Amino acid sequence: MIYLDSAATALKKPPGVIYAMKRAMDTASSPGRGGHGYAMRAAEIVYDARELAARLFNAPDPENVVFTFNATHGLNIAINSILPEGGKALISGWEHNSVYRPLKAKNADISVAEAPMDGEKTVEVFRRGLQNRPDVCVINHVSNVTGFILPIYEISKLCRDAGVPFIIDASQSAGAVKIDYSALGADFIAMPGHKGLYGPQGTGILLCRDKGAPILYGGSGSSSALPDMPEHLPDRLEAGTLNTAGIAGLAAGMRFVLNRGTKNVLRREQSLISRAADGLSRINGIRLYLPEKRERAGVLSFNYTGTEPERAGEFFSRHGVALRCGLHCAPVAHKTLGTFPNGTVRLSVSDFTTEKEIDEFLKTAGSFAAEIRRAK
Repeated sequence: MIYLDSAATALKKPPGVIYAMKRAMDTASSPGRGGHGYAMRAAEIVYDARELAARLFNAPDPENVVFTFNATHGLNIAINSILPEGGKALISGWEHNSVYRPLKAKNADISVAEAPMDGEKTVEVFRRGLQNRPDVCVINHVSNVTGFILPIYEISKLCRDAGVPFIIDASQSAGAVKIDYSALGADFIAMPGHKGLYGPQGTGILLCRDKGAPILYGGSGSSSALPDMPEHLPDRLEAGTLNTAGIAGLAAGMRFVLNRGTKNVLRREQSLISRAADGLSRINGIRLYLPEKRERAGVLSFNYTGTEPERAGEFFSRHGVALRCGLHCAPVAHKTLGTFPNGTVRLSVSDFTTEKEIDEFLKTAGSFAAEIRRAK
C-alpha cells in the first residue's frame, strides 16, 4: 500500500519513536506522582520533551509548552481562554472544524477572511477584518485541503498592532514549516504530535503565552492542597495523568525534525508535491487546486471532472493507494475553494514519501482517468 495520507496521520515514523515509547513503558510511570525512580524517570522524559519543543519552536521557556491529546484539544483550550460567550471571531477561509465547531459552541459571531490562495490578498482581507475589532483571530498556518501556506508572520503583526489576541493552528505546518513562537507573539499555537512531528496519535502541543483557562480539572501532580487548578503553567492545563509513553515518542519525533531541519523537510515535501502536480496536469479530465510553489506545503487536492471524489478514492484504495476524499473536516476551506459540498481528492506526503511512490500514484491516477473515458 502506497501511503499518501500524512495530513491525517504520519504513518511512517523514525525508528526512534517506537523505541522511545517502548522504553518509557518499561522504565517510567507517571510524572509528579511519587518520588521513586519510575516517577522520576517519567518526569525526566516529559521535561526533555518540553525542552525539545521549546527549542524547535523558539518558545521562551519549557513551561510555555503544554501537552495535549491532539491539536483539537489545544484549540479548545485556546478558544475558551480568550473568546467570551457570543464574542466576535475572525478566522481564515481555510479553517478546520477543530476551530469552527468550538467557536460555534461559544455562540461566536464568526467572520471569515476569505481570499484565494494568494499571500498578499490574504493579508489584505485580514487587515479589513481586524477593523471590526474581533475578540479573537484564528489563523490556519497551512491548509489541510490545499497545502496553502498562509502568511502568518504578516497577519500576526496586524493582530499585534490592532491589539487583537490571536491563535495559530499549526496542525499541518509543525515539523515542516518554520514556526518561531517568540517572533509571532501568538497567544496560543496548537499542533498535533502525530503529523509532521512524527509522534504517536493521542499527543499534541499547545504553546501558551499566558496561563490560559482549563477545560479539564483534576490532579496535576503539584499544589494538591489547592481546591482549584494551579495558577502556573504547564500544570494549570495538564489535569490528569499524562501520556508519558506517547510524549517519549513525540520527543523522538521532534528530535528527528530538529536534526533534519524544517527547511529540508519542506523542500522535500514541495518537491514531491510538484512532481505529483506536474504528472496530474498531464492527465486529461483532472482539475488541480494548487498554490504557487513558494506558498505550497506537502498537500495537494484535485478532482476528476464529472466524477465524485469518493468514487476516485475507492479506485485508488482498490489499487493500493491510500489517500483521502471528501471534505477533510474542513467545510469552511472547501467553501473558499469552491468545492463544497463534495470536496476533493487529497494526497499528502511526509519526509518518508518517495519519488517512486509518487510515480506509482500517477500511474493509478491515469488508469482511473482512462476508466472514466471508457465509461462515457
